Amino acid sequence: MARRIESHLLDGPAGKLEALLEPPEDRDPVEACLVCHPHPLYGGTMHNKVVHRIVRGLRRRGAVVLRFNFRGVGGSQGEHAGGRGEIEDARAALAWLRLRYPEVPYALAGFSFGSRVILELGCELQEPVRLVAVGFPAKSEIAYLSSCAVPKFFITCTGDQFAPRDQMAIVLDRIPEPKKMIWIEGADHFFAGALDRLEETIFSLD
Repeated sequence: MARRIESHLLDGPAGKLEALLEPPEDRDPVEACLVCHPHPLYGGTMHNKVVHRIVRGLRRRGAVVLRFNFRGVGGSQGEHAGGRGEIEDARAALAWLRLRYPEVPYALAGFSFGSRVILELGCELQEPVRLVAVGFPAKSEIAYLSSCAVPKFFITCTGDQFAPRDQMAIVLDRIPEPKKMIWIEGADHFFAGALDRLEETIFSLD
């Protein structure tokens, strides 16, 4: 599928946020989705290969997708703020996306650190049609999920060193419906050898 990409500098709480908007090529968007990248202090950017595959799968579903760099990453201004500030970055980016596409429902997706950001923001808002948490770190704080009524999809690699099956089972047991756990056969947290399967999973989410 051909790609059409728009570059933007969005107004964020700590300065400008570098962002890329990718609409579906063959139709009007049926959904708008914000995608958040992995941890900024460990090399995470919006150009991460897992993020790229999430975006591709969403576009194939007919979504217009906005991804951006958190504060202090790439061309985004500011400095890392321990997670709280990054949630506010995501809130600002989402507000821009919803203003641009007010007529379609919206969803949130993220990888690793980004999955924690979108879950906390999405559960606070209680409005997204779904939350897609890819590579969610199983030892993360999950108190904010205790009353989250938004549909939650957890997509994890079988070899993910940060999310063993027994620990993810504990996470899933402690959070309310609607929820779904999807395991993908692969070597590690970054879906080594499984990126194609990840994209197809994102594309076919129900």
